[in-house]
Formats: sequence, C-alpha cells, structure tokens
Amino acid sequence: MDAAIAAQNGLECVLEAKAGERIVIFCDDSRAQVGEAFEAGALNLKLDTKLVLLETRSDVFRTEIPPQLNKYLNEERPHIYINLFRGTHQETPFRIKFIQAETRDKKTRLGHCPGVNPEMLTDGALALTADEHREMQTFAQMLMGKLHDAQKIEITTPAGTKLRLSVKARAFITDTALDWELMKWMNLPTGEVFVAPVEDSLEGKMVCDMAIGGIGPVDKLVGIKVRKGKVEAVTCDNPETLRKVQNSLHIDDMAKVVGEFAFGINPKARFVKEFLEAEKLLGTVHIAFGANLDMPGGKNDSANHMDFMMNKPTVKAILQGGTKITLLADGVFQTDNPPPAPEQEETLPISDFYKVIDYQTIYKTDVWWEAVVIFETYNRRQIGMYLWQKRGGVWKRKNKFSIRNLYEWGKIKNVVDQLFQKIANE
Repeated sequence: MDAAIAAQNGLECVLEAKAGERIVIFCDDSRAQVGEAFEAGALNLKLDTKLVLLETRSDVFRTEIPPQLNKYLNEERPHIYINLFRGTHQETPFRIKFIQAETRDKKTRLGHCPGVNPEMLTDGALALTADEHREMQTFAQMLMGKLHDAQKIEITTPAGTKLRLSVKARAFITDTALDWELMKWMNLPTGEVFVAPVEDSLEGKMVCDMAIGGIGPVDKLVGIKVRKGKVEAVTCDNPETLRKVQNSLHIDDMAKVVGEFAFGINPKARFVKEFLEAEKLLGTVHIAFGANLDMPGGKNDSANHMDFMMNKPTVKAILQGGTKITLLADGVFQTDNPPPAPEQEETLPISDFYKVIDYQTIYKTDVWWEAVVIFETYNRRQIGMYLWQKRGGVWKRKNKFSIRNLYEWGKIKNVVDQLFQKIANE
C-alpha cells in the first residue's frame, strides 16, 4: 500500500480528522520518511499541517520534553497530534510525560507511534484500507460486547502462563476507533481491545514467550511471578534481557504493579522487531506493568509502562452471575464473527520457468510493483530486481536485473557507492 494513503486512512478512520483542522506531527529525524508520509496524508485531507523534526543521537536518550516543543503544547495547540518516535525503552518515561502534556486538556486527539517504520505503512499493521479499518472496529465492538459484564479473566498458555485477574467495574476499550468520552488518544497502528485491571488482582505466573515492549522479540522465556497485582520475581536465562526488565520494573514503586491486559486483533499485524506492531498480532495477548492513568479506571501513576506478549493464549471470562465463556482457545478467537483474515499476497508475476525461493516487496501500488527475488534455474540461484506495471488488469514486466553471485554484487555495489557520492555532493 502507498504509505501516504495508509497514513491518510489512519487519520481519517481512527482519529476522525476533518478538513480545516490543525495537526502537528512530531517526528524523530530517524523516522523522517514516515513523517513525510503522514504529512502527505494530512495534506490530502486538507488539514492545516505542521511537521516538526526532532534531532536524535544513538547514544543520547531524552528524559524531559525539549523546550522548543512547549509552544505546540501550550499556546499553539492543534486539534490532533501525531508522535513518530523511536521505540527505545530508555525513552519510555519521556514518552509518558509527553503524552500527558499533549492530552491534559482532554480535547486534543493523539496518535502515538513509538517505533513506527515505513514497512508498517506499506506492508504491515498500518497498511489498512478504510473498509479494513471498519471491519476491525466492528470486531472490536463485538468482543467488547462479550466482555461488558466480565468480572474476572483467566489466562493460560502452552509456555506455562497461568494467571487470574479482576476487571470488575473496569471498562474494556479499543484503540481501533476514537472514544470521545473515555479516551481521545491511541497508538498507531491500532489493533487492541484492552482494560486497566484492578491493581491488586493479578495472581499467578506469566511466561513471556514472544516479545517485550522496548526490547523486542525474546530468545529466552521470561517468567514473572505475580502476587496481589505486583511482580515478586523475574527469571530469564538471557542475562541482558533480565537486566533490562529488572531495571524497568524498578524505576518506581508502581512500575511493578499491573497496568494493562490486552487482546491483539489486527489481521495485518506482523511479528516483527518493533513491539508497537507485534503487540497487535491477531490472537495474542499481552500484559503490562506500570502507567495506566490514561485508561478508564486506571490508578497506576508509574513513570514506566512495560508490556509482555504471550503466544497461543486461552482466555476465559467469568461474567457477573458466574457464567464462564471462552474468548480465545490456543490463540483462536471463539466467535461466530471472527475478525477478517489477512489478505493473501498476490502470486509473484514471474514465469513458471523460474522457481521462486524467496522475495521481498520493495514498493507496491495498484499500478506498480517492485521486488527483489531469489529464483532458481538449472539448479543455480540468482537474485533478480524486478519492476512490473499492471496494464489491463495484468502485471507486465517493465524491468529486470539479475545478480549471479557475491563477486558480481561487490563490483556493482562499489560502482553505485561511488556514483552516490556525486548525488550526495550536489
């Protein structure tokens, strides 16, 4: 999908942007390509648009709001903010402060995107048409309807999770659509139904076998023992992961207290390094410890918020009156109206003479398709760079360039690197 169209659909379908409204897009310079896509999408909707680029360094992490941004948070407040920040866990406290400053008037809408990258817009969880946004919103409403009278939630997973928590008098909400009464901000991409659990209710053992917010996919299981809503012990055979988790959970007293339970419901979300997208993966759940004051009923004022993601969960809800219903069974939603299945990628338009081993789409629209392909002929593999154009409903090859081995690629790369110097020096 075209990145600007994906951004436009998110602004229109999720944040309900209207022509003439003011929008300020805060964007780390390392995310400039995404910022330009959101800028183009906003201009397509005829929004009064301001893109603000923020300087970043790999060895410097923000803890406070940069002073130069205060004018946009005070006298020049817009109708909508978009935050396009890197997703490093070291800046979580900064991001929480920033969100609080942006949303303190209870009027301004916010799309918060820590860790966003261009692929989310072209191929991932943000690459949604308007119809796909509406389908996901409909499923979210159906799921929340089932949870309306929920009192307790039970969670188990094949990896060993066994948890129980209370959601009594706590409303489940979704980030797939704006809630003008309860919550006017959400992460982009969307794809969650979530709740702020009763703070002292989480009991049992959680085994994180997928990913952790601010860290990414885990290579070793992370076990967390919880009693009366608070983390008592953490185990992990990867010492670096264990150190990062312990540091985050010790930022303040409330950092160890449960802050969120959530379902992933986005059929286009991928299990990728950026947790912002991975946590939306259809049929998964995650639990967070830390801040939740921005959620209905939330009472956790921690400076941190760390999520832990679980695979193939079975989730049961105990309703008022004692009825127990199964919502997820081994990662599959138990419903008469399941969420839309992800669209299947079109068959690569390459002759049957070639055996396709693997490929990556670089760019794709309704008219153009560019991809890098590993293909095999006569038991020899090559890499080909293809460009196709759709004419009369059929993909026709416009360009193809093959690379037969690493030596050949080295020669080509050296020449291209030299020529790019002339572009850089212009």
